[in-house]
Amino acid sequence: MIETDIFPMVEAGGESILERVNSPEDIRRLTVDELNFLAREIRARIIETVSRNGGHLASSLGTVELTLALHHVFDTPRDRLIWDVGHQAYAHKLITGRRDRFHTLRKKDGISGFPKRKESPYDVFDAGHSSTSLSAAAGIAEARCFSGEKYKVIAVIGDGSMTAGMAYEAMNWAGDRKKDLIIVLNDNEMSISPNVGAMSAYLNRVMTGKEMTRLKAGVLQFLKTLPGGDHMIKFTRQAEESLKAFIVPGMLFEELGFQYIGPLEGHRLDYLIRTFQNVRRLNRPVLVHVVTKKGKGCSFAEEEPCLYHGVGPFDGETGALPSREGAPPSYTEVFGETMIRLALKNPKVVAITAAMCTGTGLDEFAIRFPDRFFDVGIAEQHAVTFAAGLAVEGLVPVVAVYSTFLQRGFDQVLHDVCLQNLHVVFALDRAGFVGEDGPTHHGLFDLSYLRSLPNMVVMAPKDENEFRRMIRTAVACSGPVAVRYPRGAVPGVPPDEGPAEIPLGRGECLTEGGDLAIFAIGTTVQAALEAAEALRAEGVGAAVVNCRFVKPLDRELLCATARKTGRVLTVEENVLMGGFGSAVLECFQEEGLQGIPVKRLGIGDEFVEQATQKELRRLYGIDGDGILRAARSLLQP
Repeated sequence: MIETDIFPMVEAGGESILERVNSPEDIRRLTVDELNFLAREIRARIIETVSRNGGHLASSLGTVELTLALHHVFDTPRDRLIWDVGHQAYAHKLITGRRDRFHTLRKKDGISGFPKRKESPYDVFDAGHSSTSLSAAAGIAEARCFSGEKYKVIAVIGDGSMTAGMAYEAMNWAGDRKKDLIIVLNDNEMSISPNVGAMSAYLNRVMTGKEMTRLKAGVLQFLKTLPGGDHMIKFTRQAEESLKAFIVPGMLFEELGFQYIGPLEGHRLDYLIRTFQNVRRLNRPVLVHVVTKKGKGCSFAEEEPCLYHGVGPFDGETGALPSREGAPPSYTEVFGETMIRLALKNPKVVAITAAMCTGTGLDEFAIRFPDRFFDVGIAEQHAVTFAAGLAVEGLVPVVAVYSTFLQRGFDQVLHDVCLQNLHVVFALDRAGFVGEDGPTHHGLFDLSYLRSLPNMVVMAPKDENEFRRMIRTAVACSGPVAVRYPRGAVPGVPPDEGPAEIPLGRGECLTEGGDLAIFAIGTTVQAALEAAEALRAEGVGAAVVNCRFVKPLDRELLCATARKTGRVLTVEENVLMGGFGSAVLECFQEEGLQGIPVKRLGIGDEFVEQATQKELRRLYGIDGDGILRAARSLLQP
C-alpha cells in the first residue's frame, strides 16, 4: 500500500503544492516542511502514473527528496544537472514543466521515460544506458572554461552504475583536472543506521561550512610559514583522512581527486539542502554520497525493489501485477528454462550477465548452478572478454544480454571473441522493438553490427520451439554465435518433437507460391504468413521462407526461390542499412541475380521513438498489413 499519510492536507481541504509547481523557481520558494509535503504528493503522482503506463518505479521513488534538494539549492537549468540513465528522474520531470503531460509518460508521442534534451532545457544530456553521466559532466565542466561562464555542473549517478569502468575513467580524468564538478552518488543499496546517518550528516554540514573551510585554509597557510611546515601539513591531512576513513568510506574517491562528503541520509531534506548549500561554495571536484531507499513511500516497492524497478501496469493500491495464468511464457522465460536443461546435460555450460539476472531470465539458473553463474555488474565490455577467457579454457560461456547493451561491448566481441574464433554464445534479449523505453533501448542494430564480423553466426527464431533448438544449436557449435529474440510472450505454438538442433545456415520454406517470395527472419515470419494468406485469398501465390540465419544465409534456398518467383520481399525488425535485406542483396549480386526485383522492409536511417511494439510494427510496415501492402506494390507491373 501507499503510505497512509500521503494526502493529509488535500483531504482536509488544503491546497496541492504540486499543482502550483511549474518550474524549479517555485521549488526554491518553498520551506522544508512544504518540500516534505510536496515529496509525498510527487510519490503519489509517480505511483498513479506508473501503475497505468508502466515504467521505472522503485528507483524514481527513492530519489524524490534528492531531486527536490538539488533543484532547491542549484540554479537549474543554468546550473547543469545531469542524470545517469534516468531511471530515477521522474520527480525531476514533474517539477520541470512537464507535470501536465506526465500522464503521457512512455506513451506514443508522450514524454520519455528518460532524460531527453529536445523535451526540456532541464534535461541536459540524453541517457538510457548507464554510467555516461560522469564523462558527460566532465566534458561540460571543461567546456565551461571556453565559454567563460560561471555555473555548477552536477552529475547524479547510482551505485549500480558505478560498477562500470567508464565511470572510473571519467573520475580519474576529472579528479586530475581539478575542475569545479559535483558528483552525487545515489546509493540505494547500503543500509545506514540513524545514529551513523545523523553523525555523518552533522560532520559534513560542519566540514563543508564557511567557518570550517576558512579555518582549514587558515591553518594550512599558517603551517606553511613554519620550519618543517610541509611535514606538519602532511601529518594534518593524514590525521583528517584517518578520521574520515573511520567514519565514512570515502578514501577511494579522495585518492581519485574528489573531496568526499557523506554518507548522507537521502530522505532528510534539511540535511541534504544544508549540505548542498555548503558544497555549492566549493570550487573543486566533490563527491556527495547520498543513501536512499528504493521504492521509498510505497511498501510493496520497498519490499521488492527489483520487481518494481522496471514494471508494467499494476494495481496502484496493492501493487498486484496482472495475472499471467494460462498465458504463454516470455522468450526470456523460455531461455532460462532451456539454459537449465543444457547445463544439466553439459557441465561446461556457464552463464554470464551484466547486472540483469532477472531481466535475462537467469534467476533459477543462478540458484541451481551458483558456481556456473557470473553477474559481472554493469560492465558489458568485461562480460564479453571474461567470456572469451572462459572459452579459451574449454568452457561454453553464454552471455545473456539485451541487444541494445551489447553495443557497449562491440569492440570486445570483435577483438576478443571473433578474431580468435572463440566459442562464445550471445543470447540477445529485447532484440527489435522494445516498446515504451524508446530509442535508447530498441535492439534494432544487432543484425547489422554482428553480421559484419568474421566467424560470427547470427540467427533468430520464429517461435519458441525454434528458439529452444537455436540455443541448443548455438551451444553445440564452435566459434562465436548470436541468437537474437524479442521482448514479450512467445507465439504459444504446440511443442515440436523435431530434431534437437538446426543445421547451420539452413532456412525453411513454409508456404509455396510462384508469384512472389517473402523472405522473413525472427518476429517477422508470423506476419509474413498472415500476409501470404491474405494474398492467397486474392489469387496470389506467395512463398514464405523462414530464413532463420542472417549469417550464414541459406544461399541455395534463397536463390532457388527467387528464380522461381521472380520477385522478392525481405522483412526484418532491424535497420535496413547492413541488415538482413542487405545480406540478401549481396547474395543475389554474388550469384548473378541482380535482375530480380527486391523490396526491403525494415527500419530506415533513423532512431525509433517510443510506442508499443504493436504500434511500432504497424508504423514501420512490418506487421501483416504492412507486408501485404508492400507485396501488392511489388506485384504492380
